[in-house]
Amino acid sequence: MGAIQKEMVRILAIQMESVIGELELNIDTVKNLLIANLEKYEGADFVFLPEVWTVGWHTPAFLQTAEPLNSSKAVNMLSQVACKYNVNIIGGSFIRKDDDKYYNSCPVINRHGEVVAVYDKNHLYSYYGDNEGEIITKGSNPLMAELDGIKIGLTICFDIRFPEIYRAYRKAGADILVNMAAWGKTKKIPWDIMTTSRAVENQTYMVALTQTGLLPDGKENLGHSMIIDYEGKILDQIEEIEGGIYAEFNLPKMYEFRDKCTILKDIKDSYEVIIK
Repeated sequence: MGAIQKEMVRILAIQMESVIGELELNIDTVKNLLIANLEKYEGADFVFLPEVWTVGWHTPAFLQTAEPLNSSKAVNMLSQVACKYNVNIIGGSFIRKDDDKYYNSCPVINRHGEVVAVYDKNHLYSYYGDNEGEIITKGSNPLMAELDGIKIGLTICFDIRFPEIYRAYRKAGADILVNMAAWGKTKKIPWDIMTTSRAVENQTYMVALTQTGLLPDGKENLGHSMIIDYEGKILDQIEEIEGGIYAEFNLPKMYEFRDKCTILKDIKDSYEVIIK
């Protein structure tokens, strides 16, 4: 899809601090943050939320806050906000119950409040005392949401360590990439490098969104959410507070840049390694 078919897109991302295991309290917090920031940044086209905002990053609490998609209080709140403010919502993630399985799922909601897609986290984090892979069922495929003619490649947290999924989105025509996370404070360097790299290597705008705040056992979320352009420039960022970050994406300019530097044409069909 060429540059003349794309327009300026207004992006809002919300960083927040979840209270571990407190579903209804977290719903109220996010609702208030959404309303305050959507009124501040009037006319936003898309709003993004972080990973597991409904429960916080504490795997023992995942199952107690799990909800079926069709009766989810969290998704219902997001749908109401989407309708009221005429905005598309990339809903971070909640723990979705489907029969006897549980997923770390991102609901995608259009301006009419309709759930048009659900992305299930493809790579599950089970290191350094975390056991997401023992509780959560991994998603089977990447999923790119198309809203208002804009294609958004969806990823959640640990997915960032797998550049293959982002390249697949770029090859499929992604305009925007997003990683919605609950990222640990001790891993700031990997977060900064990997999120920026995904934008640069794919010549694509990137929303890198995480939580802030304390976790059990003295751990902390990083709280360094960023909006990054296709050349690696940070358009807006926020440190260890709750709030919103905002940017306008000039998609025609991005496509002009891609047309001048056609890196996808240089990708080889095979990268089979020869060992001598």
